Amino acid sequence: MWFLGFSAGLPFLLVFSTLSAWLKDANIALATIGFFSWIGITYSIKVIWAPVVDRLPFPFFTRALGKRRGWMLAAQIGIAAGLLGMASIDPTQNLQAMALFGLLVAFSSATQDVALDAYRIEAMDKEYQGAMSAMYIFGYKTAVLVAGAGAFYIAHYTDWPVAYTAMALLTSVGMITVLIIREPDHTISEATREQEINTVALLDGSANDSTWHRIKVWFSSAVVSPFVDFVKRYGKFAIIILVFIGIYRISDITMGVMANPFYLDMGYTKIEVADIGKIFGFFMTILGAATGGVLVVRYGIHRPLVLGATLVAVTNLLFAYLATIDPDLVWLGIVISADNFSGGLAGSAFIAFLSSLTNLAYTATQYALFSSIMTLPAKILGGFSGVIVEGYGYEWFFSYAAVLGIPAIIVALYLTLSPSARRQQLSAEQSSGH
Repeated sequence: MWFLGFSAGLPFLLVFSTLSAWLKDANIALATIGFFSWIGITYSIKVIWAPVVDRLPFPFFTRALGKRRGWMLAAQIGIAAGLLGMASIDPTQNLQAMALFGLLVAFSSATQDVALDAYRIEAMDKEYQGAMSAMYIFGYKTAVLVAGAGAFYIAHYTDWPVAYTAMALLTSVGMITVLIIREPDHTISEATREQEINTVALLDGSANDSTWHRIKVWFSSAVVSPFVDFVKRYGKFAIIILVFIGIYRISDITMGVMANPFYLDMGYTKIEVADIGKIFGFFMTILGAATGGVLVVRYGIHRPLVLGATLVAVTNLLFAYLATIDPDLVWLGIVISADNFSGGLAGSAFIAFLSSLTNLAYTATQYALFSSIMTLPAKILGGFSGVIVEGYGYEWFFSYAAVLGIPAIIVALYLTLSPSARRQQLSAEQSSGH
């Protein structure tokens, strides 16, 4: 899981904040940089093609490696190709081509996430999911360190195309891992099979063996049934849970789009950002994730979710204060440490929460639905972050990002304190096959 987490985390910053720094270095307008973050919306709509990854084979790869491993390797090849394409582009000369290669990286990375998340949930029993999530985060954040600080160091001493070429070569870590690990078992309970049969009957009562009938059967089993299953298990609380998933990370994702341009505009050098913002921040993230894991074991998932949402919102106010003072490495270290610790804690609890919501028969599709909803609202709002900074400044932008975190705190408190909500969640988890 450490190596697979590394493979998942490597491309994310390369189409997000590291790319923002490259574009800033190339004197691309802040508003354009903000809109560039919409490439990341690909991660938020992966639920559209998740049923294909969940139920259909990828030519040759699936036959040779199995369903989960085949899709992961194919996606990793796409990530490497996209990064090499980005490395060959001068953004000042061909911004459109840069966006298209970035889109290839994001699409391939999102596809890898769909298969990887399904593998993580299927490979081990429920009681080990906390450990799987912790190691996944550790690997993911290691890759974030490499794609952040590592890319900054390489760009400082050479240039950005060399940095992106080096990142493309590091995709081999995930490829080698996929070739070594074993394919997990794919189980579908009898209750789930019966539900699929009933859903197919509702959509198409015919019993013929035509191509159109087979298409409708596949669509019902792969696309309709995962959503029917989730709504059936959670009832009226399904909407509340989906809203909670959609708003939980709005605050930190919205803030993250402008983080690197903020550091550079404030006068910090790329080396200072790499030393403090990436390396020191990395260890604080790991500490936060470990703390979140311990809290989940000790207190369950819900109370750490409340704490994580609160800390994430509060740390954005620290960024607002940082925007009002002259460059100060001590304060930069304090603010970044707080931000990364809170993000690690919240992320550890949230991944465990999302994993607990899935039915083992539909791990790829349902987890893709949850993670898509998790990032889509934040990505849309993040696209306007450059416009807000240009219009009102960084201080007001970070204050605005902090306020966006308040709804997540309120809903987390409701899911934690409401007896009926807790009973429904427990009942749904017991019928999910975990």
